[in-house]
Amino acid sequence: MVRKTKAEAEHTRATLLDAAEQVFQRKGVAAATLNDVARAAGMTRGAIYWHFRDKAELLHAMCERATLPMELLLTECAATADSDPLGALRAILVQSLRQVATSQRQRTVFDILFHKCEVTGEMAPFFEREQRGRAEWQAQIRELLRAAVRGGQLPPECDVVLAHHAVHAYLIGLLHEWLAHADYDLATSAEALVDALLAGLRHAPPRFGAAHGA
Repeated sequence: MVRKTKAEAEHTRATLLDAAEQVFQRKGVAAATLNDVARAAGMTRGAIYWHFRDKAELLHAMCERATLPMELLLTECAATADSDPLGALRAILVQSLRQVATSQRQRTVFDILFHKCEVTGEMAPFFEREQRGRAEWQAQIRELLRAAVRGGQLPPECDVVLAHHAVHAYLIGLLHEWLAHADYDLATSAEALVDALLAGLRHAPPRFGAAHGA
């Protein structure tokens, strides 16, 4: 077998990920097979195994490619957290919504995750890895909220745990519903939607004493 160059290998990997996006969105992750992805890419099943151990790893790589811009955004905005943590949080939320609204790849991948990705035994490694990544992201958001309380941008009685749950549910809910219907311009509405959430946290935050989990 002729050894592929690095550029050829990267091109093959990208083609497989493109095919996975199409197949998973069309058939759903559980119903799709690696043979389906290979055929859509115009390759053999062996080409998939050269790059990915199984369907769970293929799905993870597909998601990682799409969400990398959001991860970079979180890192970049975190650099301003000391001086303006609530501003950093606002930038993260606004740009996350805009990225999904303007990127076909991100729309496709989030649509797959929200609507086409069933929890099955073979996908357990994917969901475990995604849960770890989600926990890291949520921890960074909680720290921004804590910094906002310390800096006087949020009231001292603000319950950061409940505030974080509200932020997370709001963002996921917006994306879930918009991907299902897309009946308004999310990119141009992102600032107003995020500002409404943050106004609520400033003026009527969840307060200590409300019941919540650990």
